[in-house]
Amino acid sequence: MIIGCPTEIKPQEFRVGITPIAAQEAVSSGHEVIVQAGAGLGAGFDDAAYVAAGARIIDTAAEIFATADMIVKVKEPQAVERKMLREGQLLFTYLHLAPDPEQTRDLLASGCTAIAYETVTDRAGGLPLLAPMSEVAGRLAPQVGAWTLQKANGGRGVLMGGVPGVGPARVIVIGGGVVGTHAAKIAAGMGADVSVLDRSLPRLRYLDDVFGGTFKTGYSSAGLLAELLPLADMVIGAVLIPGAAAPKLVRRDQFAVMKPGAVLVDVAIDQGGCFETSRATTHQDPIYEVDGIMHYCVANMPGAVARTSTLALGNATMPFMLALANKGWKQACADDPHLLNGLNVHAGKLTYEAVGTALGIETVDPASLI
Repeated sequence: MIIGCPTEIKPQEFRVGITPIAAQEAVSSGHEVIVQAGAGLGAGFDDAAYVAAGARIIDTAAEIFATADMIVKVKEPQAVERKMLREGQLLFTYLHLAPDPEQTRDLLASGCTAIAYETVTDRAGGLPLLAPMSEVAGRLAPQVGAWTLQKANGGRGVLMGGVPGVGPARVIVIGGGVVGTHAAKIAAGMGADVSVLDRSLPRLRYLDDVFGGTFKTGYSSAGLLAELLPLADMVIGAVLIPGAAAPKLVRRDQFAVMKPGAVLVDVAIDQGGCFETSRATTHQDPIYEVDGIMHYCVANMPGAVARTSTLALGNATMPFMLALANKGWKQACADDPHLLNGLNVHAGKLTYEAVGTALGIETVDPASLI
């Protein structure tokens, strides 16, 4: 199989879909790997590293898309890339289709087969290809939130850990999954007063058992959130419904009771965002203000630490990429029902129910296609 890795073209996206180590593994398995010139530079991998791994360097994305049997990326294909996809081609990347009807339509029209990192599962019920980036985004959230809190950036001018005689920032983390846990750990490590809200009692027990008094926990409800919002200096949105649009948990009318200059960090923005006023931003222009409340809604947060993110993502995706290349997508998905859960689009059909529900598109059972 010919595996192609184009340069990411989403603004300020510096990650790369295939590391030199993954390229070497694929070549050792008998596949050809083609990488667009300069694709790995943002993550610290020059073309020579790929050549040493046995890959071939290609000048243009157009040639990559025209030649490769499987395209491996990081972010969802942009409009110009979607036009280059073709019938029978395999796309393996993050998709986040639920809040993106235009991308969904284009993928269906292309006839390609698209497997989304974010809906591949594991035996424990986790999301192994989303988890590494959730860990990165969670750890980044308090960091970027602390920057946004600075007065020069429009925030309240509150230091996360306070100083002797002056209290720390109050941070509310909505969602106690991978993102929320890592966000809470870092925020608490910065000295903030942190509360984590979640609707799973077993998860809350786990957090309490493991982290003890490092941060507080609470059962997530509209009532409790309404009590905490007036006290918060920062709210980190870390909710996830796999493959589906994120629920809107903070309304604009609630800003009136919040502290002016308080910060909302929406890590769920890839799935449409969990605050009513959220809209995707970029690393170049990451923040904006609505009714006195600052918003940080960068849609590819892990791209800010591209080398760490690329290595972490590559560790997780490589075994699945090799399975798809070695067996073909049908056999690989037949052998691994967790990989089959990643199938979102095939030959003009939508195969992920949560996306179909969000967009009002009929879906087919992915098992019927293999």
